[in-house]
Amino acid sequence: MSQTLISPSAAETADRNTFEAALAADAASPKKKLMEGQVVNGVIVGITPDIVLVSIGGKSEALMDLKELEGEKVGDRIEAVVVKAGPDVRLSRKLAVGHRTKAELRAASEAKIPVAGKVMARNKGGFEVMIGGAHGLRAFCPVSQIDLGRHEEPALAAYVGQTFDFRVLEYTEDGRRVVVSRVALLKVEQDEKAAVAREKIIVGAVMTGRVRSLTDFGAFVDLGGVDGLVHVTEISRRRVAHPKDVLTVGQEVTVKVTKLAGEGKRISLSMKELETDPWQTLPERFAPGASFTGTVARHADFGLFVEVEPGVDGLVHVSALPPGVAIKDPAVAVGQSVQGWVKEVDPKQRRLSLSLREVNTSNPWDGILERHPEGSMAQGEVETVAQFGVFVRLEPGLTGLIPNSETGVPPGTVVRHFSPGQKIEVKVIGVDPTKRRISLSAPNAKSNTSNEGDRGDLKNYREESAKREKAAVPSVSIFGSSLLQALNNPKSKQKKG
Repeated sequence: MSQTLISPSAAETADRNTFEAALAADAASPKKKLMEGQVVNGVIVGITPDIVLVSIGGKSEALMDLKELEGEKVGDRIEAVVVKAGPDVRLSRKLAVGHRTKAELRAASEAKIPVAGKVMARNKGGFEVMIGGAHGLRAFCPVSQIDLGRHEEPALAAYVGQTFDFRVLEYTEDGRRVVVSRVALLKVEQDEKAAVAREKIIVGAVMTGRVRSLTDFGAFVDLGGVDGLVHVTEISRRRVAHPKDVLTVGQEVTVKVTKLAGEGKRISLSMKELETDPWQTLPERFAPGASFTGTVARHADFGLFVEVEPGVDGLVHVSALPPGVAIKDPAVAVGQSVQGWVKEVDPKQRRLSLSLREVNTSNPWDGILERHPEGSMAQGEVETVAQFGVFVRLEPGLTGLIPNSETGVPPGTVVRHFSPGQKIEVKVIGVDPTKRRISLSAPNAKSNTSNEGDRGDLKNYREESAKREKAAVPSVSIFGSSLLQALNNPKSKQKKG
């Protein structure tokens, strides 16, 4: 019965030739007595479920734990350390990697060259870092040396599992204490970037950066290895209480370089200057006489400031508050929404004058004699009550005075009868356009006063009595006048009786 021969493939033939060549080279190498701790090179000649057979040139193969393989196959050359010299030779790749890593770390420490390491775990004070692969050497990286900037605990967990380049700061000959730093390399990289970035940083330059940290007074922005400060007042044209209200760490921002100090080491930035200036077009939106709605931003002794739109605050003088409303009134507290009218706009001086009382866009004194002639009646609103009288607003920008003598109330009681905001009817009793004065009277207040009728009747009675006496008594001499007085004297009448 004939047999069919199957020829090996070219790949199989090449692998077999490589394997045989490795064995031949190993067999031809001079034989030396093995010693524990010795680093040897060998070829994998067999793999079982538990053991790896490695030819190192002896009569029998050396043994290595299967767990120490990292994907190698039969025929691959490996490096290992003799952990047992005989009679059965035992090898370990882990020690071989560690042995090689120690040599590399010693050289890296002396030459200050980077080494690759994987952050394995977070421990007290820092991180456990594996240098030289899974079977390499363990090193310690302090928390302060893992990254630039502040180190907050919740964010530190993100470094575990990542691989970085480190610089060896401390190394002992036995390799039992290895301290590494990532910051040392980052600072070198940062300095190199900073040198390039500083060439671009000039006053007026517009740059893109990333927010690195936030403080009460502003935000530090990384411009590519160089930090600049955006003061809280330069973040936006609108009022910003704290940078964290509008910015976040890591956010990309566009800034303008406004100032360089300390030989270029202190860099002042602005985000506000890149925003459109609302004052340039303010008169188009807030013409005198126009109404507005805004929010009370802050108080001053002379009035309050109202934000009518982001970046634009207007002043409401105390004299422009509503009748009866003081600056400490809850209705105009900080944060309250208010409505009013624009009095004046000055974009060049960046001034906006506001009023919470309706304003007149024209001169209210023009045509005053036609609108309010003497003797006419008008409706008004009490603005303030003073010691000498009551001020009444007849129309926006036009206020008249009711003197105490024309209030129709007893002296000292004006405050009880009149209050700011009160609607009353008044009579115009005097107008002086030149001095811009208008005098008023409160006829309704007079008629409603409790004893006004009695006083009026008494006055009329006296006037009428005087007229009658003048008409009834004839002209007499001095003697006759004295006689009449004597007759009318009660004592004289008693003597006569």
